[in-house]
Amino acid sequence: MPKEPTLTLKVGDPAPSFTTQTSGGSTLSLLDLKGKPVILYFYPRDDTPGCTKEACGFRDAHARIHHEGAVVLGVSADTVKSHDKFVKKFDLPFPLLADMEKKIVEAYGVWGEKSFMGRKYMGIHRVTFLIGPDGLIKRIWTIVKPEEHAAEVLAALESLFP
Repeated sequence: MPKEPTLTLKVGDPAPSFTTQTSGGSTLSLLDLKGKPVILYFYPRDDTPGCTKEACGFRDAHARIHHEGAVVLGVSADTVKSHDKFVKKFDLPFPLLADMEKKIVEAYGVWGEKSFMGRKYMGIHRVTFLIGPDGLIKRIWTIVKPEEHAAEVLAALESLFP
């Protein structure tokens, strides 16, 4: 089981603002989405097994999430080109944010030490934030099972914003 990251952000805190490039070459700012719930999920890398399961889970739940008025955004340090290939390969209906300078992952506290097979390295922790229409963090998931995660987030979305 991955080590749970220690976050400085808490439920009730304002979500850190950002502006960055997305898959498809657009630019997106969190402020553009004020008034809508935002599912902001951080993941290590495009087109890797766990990240693909998680992205496809959000893809499969996207119609219901969209029906709730919410927006899904995936964030990794991959390039726009890498995101474009990932979106196309798995038909993802939501934008992926390219955080190559790691400004967003650092602002949200999800960049940190990880270990795999005894090797320690710096990387993105798999963490999801549910941001309310008011820009405040409503829920944080620091332990994520990629196969089940979209259903958990959808349930929280439906209970918080009925």
